[in-house]
Amino acid sequence: MISRKNASISKFIIHKVGNKFNDTKNAFSEKLVDFDEASYDLMLPFLLRPFGSVVQSYRFNHHANITLNEINSYSTQIFSDEEAFIDVSKHIVTHLFEQSTSSQIKTGDVLVVMFEGIEFNEITTNALGIFKIESKVNFFQTYLENNSYDVLVQKGISSKKVDKGCLILNQTDTEGNIVLSVDNNSYDAQYWINQFLNIKYADDANNHTQQYIELCKDFSTEILKTTYGAQEQNTFLAKTIDFFKENEIVNIERFKDELFEEDKHKNMFEDYKKTFEDEKNLVIRNQFDVAESVVNKEKKKFKTDIKLDTNIQIKLDIDAPDASAEYLERGYDDEKKMHYYKVFFNVEN
Repeated sequence: MISRKNASISKFIIHKVGNKFNDTKNAFSEKLVDFDEASYDLMLPFLLRPFGSVVQSYRFNHHANITLNEINSYSTQIFSDEEAFIDVSKHIVTHLFEQSTSSQIKTGDVLVVMFEGIEFNEITTNALGIFKIESKVNFFQTYLENNSYDVLVQKGISSKKVDKGCLILNQTDTEGNIVLSVDNNSYDAQYWINQFLNIKYADDANNHTQQYIELCKDFSTEILKTTYGAQEQNTFLAKTIDFFKENEIVNIERFKDELFEEDKHKNMFEDYKKTFEDEKNLVIRNQFDVAESVVNKEKKKFKTDIKLDTNIQIKLDIDAPDASAEYLERGYDDEKKMHYYKVFFNVEN
């Protein structure tokens, strides 16, 4: 998660990337963009705003040697020799073009940007940004002609969100340069993360917390809801969040002891964990530090509504893990041949 309050743009260039499948070519600029005040004031937050809520970071990856990762190499060149910025930015677009191995991948504008004053984990550094703008929106443009105003439709870049972007910080740890990435077009996410950037999640508390919460979320949907119903699913999710809030360190054995009363449920969770790890090609640690920022972010995504086919919804509070078990009772009415929920309460709010 970065802060952009002291950030500025020092270099900015726009190129266009084609796609070999539809025979469109790359087009390169030879000069940097010279902003006027209005466009600069709009561009800076447009590019950096998405990274303000990113809590997980990546590191460059390569099967043989990390120095052979193209974007890692290009960013290193720019950080060490800013005079090479324009030439290297063209190499970045060419590399992006070479990874366009599907007809689904769109052409677009590529913005290569040098930022100064980026704050990350209380450290101020510069950073290289690479952004791909794939989607253009229609907007009305009014103009004066023959003493009367007329209107026409033009296409342009929406200032609401970037399609794809990465921020490579000129800051390293034991795993290498810190990389942040955003992608609002999920249909080709693997192409951006795996082929173009070739990055992997950092081996840190953010990643371990994220992986474990995803495991719990998938287990609740595929096993608990299917086997025991939505009430059990939502109670488990609420207790999971409560466990993460109450503990600075997660130990998987302690987690299972607190959330499951019966050994068969512990075994179901452990079996699903092995399947999850195999499918995701990862290993979840048996103990790790909790990243509070990840917990808070993922908690907002949890949907705890019980939707019934009688056009009634029951919304459970994710912050009250015991309320469902104590005040919500599920049963079956033999006369109506229907399931029911009985809700206990004192007063209506």
